Amino acid sequence: MKKIAAIVLAAAAAFALAGCSKAASKKNFILATGGTSGTYYPFGGAIANIWNTKIEGMNVTAQSTGASAENLRLISAGDAEYATVQNDVMDYAYNGTDMFEGKALPNLATLGTMYPEVIQIAASKSSGIKSIYDLKGKRVSVGDAGSGVEFNAKQILEGYGLTFDDIKKSNLSFKESGEGLQNGTLDACFITAGVPNAALQELAFTNGLILIPVEGAEADAICAKYGFYTKTTIPSGTYKGTDEDTEALSIKCTIAVNANLDEDTVYKMTKVLFENLEELGNAHAKGKEVTAAKAVTGCSVPFHPGAKKYFEEIGLIK
Repeated sequence: MKKIAAIVLAAAAAFALAGCSKAASKKNFILATGGTSGTYYPFGGAIANIWNTKIEGMNVTAQSTGASAENLRLISAGDAEYATVQNDVMDYAYNGTDMFEGKALPNLATLGTMYPEVIQIAASKSSGIKSIYDLKGKRVSVGDAGSGVEFNAKQILEGYGLTFDDIKKSNLSFKESGEGLQNGTLDACFITAGVPNAALQELAFTNGLILIPVEGAEADAICAKYGFYTKTTIPSGTYKGTDEDTEALSIKCTIAVNANLDEDTVYKMTKVLFENLEELGNAHAKGKEVTAAKAVTGCSVPFHPGAKKYFEEIGLIK
């Protein structure tokens, strides 16, 4: 009996040790996203699910947050390993500029860019505005004070030789901007968001709108100066009454990663994500806009070595 008991105890101990070893090998990560009513949270949840189901021992939790700026601070502080962020805000954090002036955040790297968030510049039909140059002297909302939208507006105006001093600037939310164009207290507004945007849809339906293009030499110069911009097109018919394509600039939703994570882990997670884009597209509509080829565009913050290794393998980075 004593011999049997000893065998049972030994087996139990071995099982317990095996369980501890397995638990110790499990990788627990936080993917910081955005508010539960926005796009980042469900999109991040879809990415986390791919990682969790396709990589053995992986446990990634998509966490609701205050979005880009907060997410980058969480990564820098070691409170999150991954995050969905706007690539322009990531650039500011990495270099300590604009909203992160003098407060550069260490430990940031890029896994890849995801889908475009378009800088949409809308004007009322009665304003007479046809180009960015025409915004001079007009009443223009440039988004909330200190927001990414405000910096987008500043940089685009700069590309046309204008500053905030050349316009009658307001800092309003998207909804307030749309209402201002409807009631005649604004002439134009900047909105950085996926297309179509709800505030602009309502404006187009009730009062109509004009979409102002960013194109030609001015667009080229802006993209050359600020590496996080990419060119895009707002298709005709996106908003009621817009019957022509409109050239625009976009920033991109980006997966940021803690630069201190080991190369092998990030390599596996990058590879698995981009080899399962069909599943991502089925889980979230924005996933249909993600491609490996586009994931290496709009990147002004260096790739994590693990992500770089994957993109080099498939010939997208030399």
